[in-house]
Amino acid sequence: MPERYREGVSVALFTSDLRLHDQPVLRAALAGAGHVVPLFVLDSQVRAAGFDAPVRRAFLAGCLADLDAGLRARGGRLVVREGEVAEETARVVSEAGARVVHVAAGVSRYAVRREERLRTALAPLRCALRVHEAVITVLPPGDVTPAGRDHFAVFTPYFRRWEAAGPREVTGAPRSVPVPDAITGAALPERSRSAGVSPGGLNGGEHAGRARCTAWLRSSIDAYHELHDDLAGDGTSRLSPYLHFGCLSPAELVRRARERDGEGARAFVRQLAWRDFHHQVLAARPDASFRDYRPRDDRWRTDEAAENAWREGRTGYPVVDAAMRQLRYEGWMHNRGRLLVASFLTKTLYLDWRTGARHFLDHLVDGDVANNQLNWQWVAGTGTDTRPNRVLNPLTQATRFDPHGDYVRRWIPELAAVPGPRVHRPWLLPGPERAALGYPDPLVDLGAGRARFERARGLG
Repeated sequence: MPERYREGVSVALFTSDLRLHDQPVLRAALAGAGHVVPLFVLDSQVRAAGFDAPVRRAFLAGCLADLDAGLRARGGRLVVREGEVAEETARVVSEAGARVVHVAAGVSRYAVRREERLRTALAPLRCALRVHEAVITVLPPGDVTPAGRDHFAVFTPYFRRWEAAGPREVTGAPRSVPVPDAITGAALPERSRSAGVSPGGLNGGEHAGRARCTAWLRSSIDAYHELHDDLAGDGTSRLSPYLHFGCLSPAELVRRARERDGEGARAFVRQLAWRDFHHQVLAARPDASFRDYRPRDDRWRTDEAAENAWREGRTGYPVVDAAMRQLRYEGWMHNRGRLLVASFLTKTLYLDWRTGARHFLDHLVDGDVANNQLNWQWVAGTGTDTRPNRVLNPLTQATRFDPHGDYVRRWIPELAAVPGPRVHRPWLLPGPERAALGYPDPLVDLGAGRARFERARGLG
């Protein structure tokens, strides 16, 4: 190692914060050293655990390519390594003579264990670990708490405190990032078009995320409160993948949204608060990623045929099936669709929420443990919902949020020729016409499904 690098070298370990704008980890690393190693480790443990979904791997490739390009424009580059994060980080520390590693705090069980492994691996090297809060969320989990408790279990009081606290100050991107010449890395991963990668997926990266954010804030946020549940109109921002990978700063997004003011902006900021809410719940109760947050003594059914019909979008309820097919094609699903398919699986079919949560993590580009698992628990009635036994009727919901059937016809080609709202009840078509569709009959009677759920919960 050249002598000039043995002092004043730090490591900025990127995880779920793949951006240059408003990047506290990189900014702190630059402030404390003359040279910085911007490091990303392609984590072998994530792949071994089955969380390396193809759709997220493809999006990640775009994120890393964009991050590297941004660093190169500032005189630096991204150093990519492959393996176990703590081991690879320790190797880079040894090679660079670094004295401190900066990393963003996480809330999942895996993120907490990763931090523990990093401390253990860096201690013999006399290298400090600096963990930065409020990088992947607006407020750090635990920053606002109710009296006598470590977290809020109900959203509304949390939101009042969250809104009053406000986000931290937002910073710009650094002008230069000097990286030690001798530190080498692996080639950047390539975006794959192999099996499992959604053909209609978004391109990853801060550049794409900021462009989408700017366009949406200018053209669509003002009507968000009116259109965010419109399935066909799709008035959502579609920024969730960029937030999940940290291509966008949630603190910056809140500040930019509030500049617009109005009901649409306030409704959008409320959704960002939900994201923080789930992170603070998981930080306090890490086992909520796989265990009921509020047990209901459920004895979930086992029905492989019903599970497969749900996964494939062939339940016979068009609005449910359209949402499941959108997931397969885009690696994304409209938020109203997520609520509908989750309610159908857990309450109409009475199948375990973990089955659905796992399927979502296998296919969602924004598959985030905190938001995914706790949203599933909210719908299943085992989470933080104050009305745990509510059941969303897919026909009623379809009439309300897809009144003309445009969303269904977009995603279910078998029903493309069925006019108007009749598309939501194809079983009412005349026999020959119905048979020609090639679309299945309903998997379950809605009334019977609801009655089964209510019996299981001891409600009737």
